[in-house]
Amino acid sequence: MLDDRSPIYLQIADTIKEDVLRGSLEGDEQIMSTNQYAAYFQINPATAAKAFARLVEEGLIYRKRGIGMFVSPDARTKLRDQRRERFFADVVDPMLNEARMVGVSMEEIKKYIDGST
Repeated sequence: MLDDRSPIYLQIADTIKEDVLRGSLEGDEQIMSTNQYAAYFQINPATAAKAFARLVEEGLIYRKRGIGMFVSPDARTKLRDQRRERFFADVVDPMLNEARMVGVSMEEIKKYIDGST
């Protein structure tokens, strides 16, 4: 699953985010420890800890002292909101700009989306 395209800690953080979005990890559910991630991916535990620190900073996971790390209750909502914003900024806005430049009307776009073209 890990590749050379981005730092390993970011890939681990992204994997946890995807699991939350898919519902594989629920709010208040415990996640694997840094040592478990390190053993599973054969990486340094400090790398996994860096991923966890990033997720804590983003408010997506929290620590229960002496027990472990858990998914924040509102993590899925936060992630969905972020992804929606990114979807509109990265996909819809450029598509609409292109449509304007080539003379495609909103009606044509709506018909296309509805499958009535």
